[in-house]
Amino acid sequence: MKCPICGFEDSRVVDSRPTENSSIRRRRECLSCKHRFTTYEFVEQVPLFVIKKDGTKEVFDRQKLLAGLIKSCYKRPVTADQLEDLTKDIESELINALKTEVPSKEIGTMAMERLRELDEVSYVRFASVYREFKDIETFLAAIEQLQNKKTRRKRNKTTD
Repeated sequence: MKCPICGFEDSRVVDSRPTENSSIRRRRECLSCKHRFTTYEFVEQVPLFVIKKDGTKEVFDRQKLLAGLIKSCYKRPVTADQLEDLTKDIESELINALKTEVPSKEIGTMAMERLRELDEVSYVRFASVYREFKDIETFLAAIEQLQNKKTRRKRNKTTD
């Protein structure tokens, strides 16, 4: 860090503390002229854009994802903490992928996979809206697919 007085390019940190706005306040001392100055350190966050089905883009909104999950889990044995953890997990995975744009279809698929493990009824509810089931046959096919996966898991557990 350059000293604002003499321009020397090296300083030592005297004190560090977090601030209210998720930054770190650092008191520094120039190693050349001994001048003390304050710097603030912020985490750089690149916005994540969601590409919707119609091709439009919008900034990722975790509250929107959480609201959809809450609706699908209405009157189900799923806690608010579980839904918050699920939302955080998806958001973290998206951010860690280092992508700046992600299709809404990918987010929906991630949510469905996690809901399937959490609660099957909530999974079917979410899938019915996400996949836009047009008729009862599509709905029944999704339930049948879920039953087949469950049967395969049971068979695999008994053969272990």
